[in-house]
Amino acid sequence: MDTNSREALQADFQTFDISEELGFLLEEPLTNLPDYYRPWLDLAYNLEQLVDSHKLRDLVHKMPILSTNLLTSHRELRLAHLALGFITMGYVWQEGQHAPAEILPKALSLPLWLVSHRLGLPPIMTYADCVLANWKLRDPTGEMEIGNMDLIFSLPGGESCRGFFIVSQLVEMAANSGITGALEVIHAMKISDLIGIQKGLANVTHSLRKMKETFKLMHNHVDPTVFHGKLRIFLSGWQGNPLLPRGLLYEGVSDEPIFLSGGSAAQSSTIQCFDALLCIQHEDETDAYLTRMRDCMPPAHRHLIETLSVGPSLRDFILSHPSADLCQAYKSCVSALVDLRNYHLNTVTKYIVIPGNQARAMGCPFRGVGTALNNTGAGGSVLMVFLKSVRDTTQKALILKRPSVSLEAEI
Repeated sequence: MDTNSREALQADFQTFDISEELGFLLEEPLTNLPDYYRPWLDLAYNLEQLVDSHKLRDLVHKMPILSTNLLTSHRELRLAHLALGFITMGYVWQEGQHAPAEILPKALSLPLWLVSHRLGLPPIMTYADCVLANWKLRDPTGEMEIGNMDLIFSLPGGESCRGFFIVSQLVEMAANSGITGALEVIHAMKISDLIGIQKGLANVTHSLRKMKETFKLMHNHVDPTVFHGKLRIFLSGWQGNPLLPRGLLYEGVSDEPIFLSGGSAAQSSTIQCFDALLCIQHEDETDAYLTRMRDCMPPAHRHLIETLSVGPSLRDFILSHPSADLCQAYKSCVSALVDLRNYHLNTVTKYIVIPGNQARAMGCPFRGVGTALNNTGAGGSVLMVFLKSVRDTTQKALILKRPSVSLEAEI
C-alpha cells in the first residue's frame, strides 16, 4: 500500500471512529468516573447481585439526581451511558416478565437522557454499550483473548453473561481487517484499481470467515438455558415488546411513554457496513428495521454506513468491468456473509427457539422471559422471520446480471 493510500485510511479511521486493531470496539474503555458519580458506579458494579436480591429498584429510588456536567471526555460519557443503561435494564426487568417497571425514576432517566443526547445514542442500553464499550483486560499486558478479558459491568447470568458479551466482542474484533478492507475497496474504486478492489474484498472475506469461527466460541461459554431463562430479558427494550406494550415513561424527561429497542446484533455497525459495501438490498420492512437500528449506533459508525450506502455502487462497478477475478472475489465475499448469517440462524435456534419451546412445555419456570419474547428479537423484530429474510436477500446478491444479454452471468 502506497503512502497516500495509507494516509487516506488513517484519515478514515479517525473520521469514522474505527480502531485499526479492534474495529468498532471502543479502545481502552474507562472503568471509573470522578467520585461524584460513585452512586451510579456502586449500583452498576453490583448490578447482578442487586437484581438477584431484588434490591436494585429500592436503591435507585434513593439515588440522588446528579449533574452530567462533570463528564468531559468521550470515554467518560461512554462509561456513564454504559452504567446508566445497565442500571436501567436491571431496574425495568428486576422482577422479570410478570412485573416490568413502567416508569423510570428521574434520578436515572434524566442523566441517561442528557448523556445520550451528547453521545448521539438513545437513552437505553445498546449494542454499542454492552458489547463495544464493556470490556477490560485482566492482565493489561496480555492478549485480547477470552481467558484474559472481562466485563466492566455484568447482568444476571453469571459466566454465561460474561461469555455472551465477550464472544460478541471477539467477533467484532475479528471484523477489523474487513472494515479496513471495505475502505480499501472504496478508495480503489475511485481510481479503477481492480487489483486493489480484489485485495480489499479478500480482506472482507477473510474477516467474515474469522468472525464465524470466533462465533463458535459461544457454544463453549454460554449455557442456552441460562441465556434464555435469565439473561435475555435484560436485553429487551420497549419497542414492539408485548411485555411493555405502552412503552416506558421517562420521569422528568417526557410526559408520554417512549418506545426504544434493546441491544441487538442488528445494531452491529460491522454487518451493516458489509451489507452497504456489497450492495445487499433487503426487503422493505427488513430494510426499514435495519435503518432504524442505525439510530442505536455511535454517530461516526452510522456515518460510515451511510457513506458506503450512497457512494459508488460496487455491484455496478463489477458489472461494468467484466473481470472473472473480480466477480469471484465478490462471490466469495457474499458467500462468506451468507455462511455467517446461516450460522447465526442456527445459533439463535439453539439459544432462543429451543429453550423457549422447552420453557413453554414446562410452564415457564424461569423468572426471565418465559415464552412471551420467544419469537421477538431484543430489538423488537420477529426474530426468525427477520434473520431468514436477511440471509435470503444476501444469497440473492450472488446473482449478477450485466446490462447486455451476451454478458449476463450468474456467479
